[in-house]
Amino acid sequence: MNRRLIYVVGPSGAGKDSVLSWLRDQTPVSTPVHWARRTINRSKSDGPGAEDHVCVDTAGFELLVSHDEFSMHWDANTHRYGIPKSELTLLRDPAQCVIVNGSRAHLPIAAHDYPGLTVLHITADPVVLRERLNRRGRESAEAIEARLSRNVELAVPRGCVLIEIHNDATLDIAGQQLLERLREFSFWPMQSS
Repeated sequence: MNRRLIYVVGPSGAGKDSVLSWLRDQTPVSTPVHWARRTINRSKSDGPGAEDHVCVDTAGFELLVSHDEFSMHWDANTHRYGIPKSELTLLRDPAQCVIVNGSRAHLPIAAHDYPGLTVLHITADPVVLRERLNRRGRESAEAIEARLSRNVELAVPRGCVLIEIHNDATLDIAGQQLLERLREFSFWPMQSS
């Protein structure tokens, strides 16, 4: 079973990066949690608050795929995303958790390859999603509507555990809810402070 692989999904604008950043700030450095770094075919010039990722061009991404360098990879919102195999090797350690910022579309494949993984679904009300995407200012109105149209019901694969966090209020509220849910799992190593 792969309960210690926490696969994060949710619609654009739900605040996945913000909630994960909050959780990371609350996690002592000594805690055996690894935050998998994605490889993305885009530049780092996505603005303040953009995730830390490895940048490659499309040809470089294709080369990595052809050399079987990724444990998982997918396309979403005009970009290509990959999780290098090296990012998941820590799952061999029974005390280690690995958090992957994933994709709803790739979830069935990830769950097939890592049966029993934990799905962390971070979501928000559609009105909140639209407001956040507009405020972010990275995309046209058409691109925002295309992102919002992908907001479909999440189908959690059999055998997976679901944690669902509604990030409609403050970041602290969503983060505390997530922390409480993670502490319900015996594998989550963080102790109350």
